[in-house]
Amino acid sequence: MKPIWIVDDDPSIRFVLEKALQREQLPTRSFVHPREVLQALDDLPPPGDPGAEAGPQALISDIRMPGGSGLDLLAQLRERLPSLPVIIMTAYSDLDSAVSAFQGGAFEYLPKPFDVPKAVELIRRALEESQREAAVAEERLGALPEMLGQAPAMQDVFRAIGRLSQSNVTVLITGESGSGKELVARALHKHSPRAHGPFVAINTAAIPKDLLESELFGHERGAFTGAQTMRRGRFEQAEGGTLFLDEIGDMPFELQTRLLRVLSDGHFYRVGGHSAIKTQVRVIAATHQQLEQRVKDGAFREDLFHRLNVIRLRLPPLRERREDVPLLTRYFLQQSAKQLGVEPKRISDAALQVLGTFDCPGNVRQLENICHWLTVMAPAQVIEVKDLPPEVLQGQVGTAAPVAATATVAAEAAPLPRTLAPAMMAGAVPEASSDWEAGLRAEAMTLLAQDRTDVWDVLCDRFEVTLIQAALATTRGRRIEAAHKLGIGRNTITRKIQELGLDAD
Repeated sequence: MKPIWIVDDDPSIRFVLEKALQREQLPTRSFVHPREVLQALDDLPPPGDPGAEAGPQALISDIRMPGGSGLDLLAQLRERLPSLPVIIMTAYSDLDSAVSAFQGGAFEYLPKPFDVPKAVELIRRALEESQREAAVAEERLGALPEMLGQAPAMQDVFRAIGRLSQSNVTVLITGESGSGKELVARALHKHSPRAHGPFVAINTAAIPKDLLESELFGHERGAFTGAQTMRRGRFEQAEGGTLFLDEIGDMPFELQTRLLRVLSDGHFYRVGGHSAIKTQVRVIAATHQQLEQRVKDGAFREDLFHRLNVIRLRLPPLRERREDVPLLTRYFLQQSAKQLGVEPKRISDAALQVLGTFDCPGNVRQLENICHWLTVMAPAQVIEVKDLPPEVLQGQVGTAAPVAATATVAAEAAPLPRTLAPAMMAGAVPEASSDWEAGLRAEAMTLLAQDRTDVWDVLCDRFEVTLIQAALATTRGRRIEAAHKLGIGRNTITRKIQELGLDAD
């Protein structure tokens, strides 16, 4: 087993950690200065050499040492060993440095003086995370495909894409909003004989009715007021490639006739034009609506429906492919971190399990947004259950009531989520409820009706948690600034955070 590396200039700290880990049968190697760590890494033989000394599986380092800073060491380790879990030890007077540690990619921080069993438990968590990340990294060897999914329903979609790879047939993709219909359309194009041509997408529901005809078919100069020049439409732009018509069920009825004519004979006219234009375009359409019902309602042409419905692919909602949630979550966390230029966060098995039970009405798109929110708002490098967004935690206990007034769930059944509302992301300020006092009164009445004797303590704790979390959100985790905004002292906010368990593992 690879050793845990300990870096601290205090021999007593090194001794305590070494003995505690030895009792747990965990090997260790100790260093006095950060430069010794870097030298030891340089001296390691290449992987695979027989008898080569193992590098660290986890590292625990003090933050302030005569030979250098633990944060500087962390920054260099992120470059050399990006998947290595690093725990930063810090005195209580340095707790504000913990924010810098998290921003630098630390796994967790350990305040001094620390409880030895708690320190060992934290190190064990880091080791488990190291092993999990190693397994995930091994699974990810090679380039990620454009679509991800291990569920049987998604495998059926992949097989269908494979069968259609050499075909130019029209395809109708159905599925709920956010389920990834455009990704399927792009995959169909990429693996088709038209892959060398353009892929052009248009959302027919997002363009005003008066402009949609010109968007699709283009217009001649002077065709209408404001048409100063000739403009090519999407059909011409997609020549030799694929045209993706998203939300086809919302296309205006009168335009459906023109689309049917193009699909029938491959010709169309620009708006205001008199010369037929021949097109060689593969059409892929998508909708979240039931087109059969739209036909019955007279809102969609039956002949156009049959022209589009040559091959139908149904994309399953995320709730029908829950086994894909861990794979998608880790992928989106990686992508979100890359977009924001930060270290990717990891997610615990317990948090993944809760996330997997969430119905995700917005499907894959909503899961991607949740991962983006977690990248910004989760306080530690490892996402725990308490860090998940409120809608996920509320969904876990079945409470989707409006925020404003009637919270009627007992505190033990629905503890206050220790996360922040999504509206607070990126500094946004949520609109204050004008009836929060009525909500508080309703919650108090509910708890009092249960003959509880701890109502004061329960509600005061929840009130303090909400205030502190809101203040930390507005200051991006800077505790001193949050304390100043709340009008309390630095020691007070630190004590409250500890008492309320806001920095609990």
